[in-house]
Amino acid sequence: MARPRPQSASTSVRGTWNTRLTCIEPNRILVRGYRLDELMGRVHFGEAIYLLFTGELPSPSMGRLMDAMLVSFLDHGATPPSTLAARNTATTGASLRSSVAAGVLGFGPHHGGDALACRQLLDDGLALARTGRSMAAAAAELVDREIAKGEIPPPGFGHRYHTIDPRATRLLQIAHELEVDHEYTQLLRAIEHALTRHQTLANRPLPINIDGAIAAVCGDLGLPPEIADALLIISRVPGLAAHALEEQHREPPMRAIDPVSHLYDGPSERRLPDRRK
Repeated sequence: MARPRPQSASTSVRGTWNTRLTCIEPNRILVRGYRLDELMGRVHFGEAIYLLFTGELPSPSMGRLMDAMLVSFLDHGATPPSTLAARNTATTGASLRSSVAAGVLGFGPHHGGDALACRQLLDDGLALARTGRSMAAAAAELVDREIAKGEIPPPGFGHRYHTIDPRATRLLQIAHELEVDHEYTQLLRAIEHALTRHQTLANRPLPINIDGAIAAVCGDLGLPPEIADALLIISRVPGLAAHALEEQHREPPMRAIDPVSHLYDGPSERRLPDRRK
């Protein structure tokens, strides 16, 4: 499996600084050495993001997973703090970019921060496994540690609405189909099993959520932890923009927004066309 190549130290000439990301010249735009106009229409958005962050184009499997992760975070509904921040800013008549920026600033450790925290949990567990413990033993030790610290649910597990997070289920299914589920995903599932079996948590469902699935998949792809955080920001911008535009187009300005009083009046559930399966 290809992994991002380490970057050597900067060799800037005195008084200048270097970048490996883009080169902009008259009539030519390079992104990591590739002409941007040649990338257009030939690579998917997820593949282009992978290129930008790692310096190389991904394999088809990696590209498909990048796209799946971006779609999984597309929108979190009308009630999360980030959405409310965007809508509350939009209702003042502020610009779209200001409303989206307010939404992005609404992310924090308790909303949008679980992927980074879960990656640290998984790294801790894999460090235990590399000392000779089995995945199951490492997972059980992690669960005991989290319970002792009072940090239940652990990052990457549980959901305030779902007893099974359909996004996590689908992402891990795709990773398995593409044969890129390795030690991070194995440990993630072992922790879920340990949570299910722990006597103090027997009646409390704590399934893998989308943050945990993304943390594990990024780990198995060899991506640094910060990229999972970046994917959250990138993928949530369309949803925040859509909420801000809907707020300004459908609602009166300067309204007091009650997050629990909204009603969905969009299309009922529908199936994708066969060509998109």
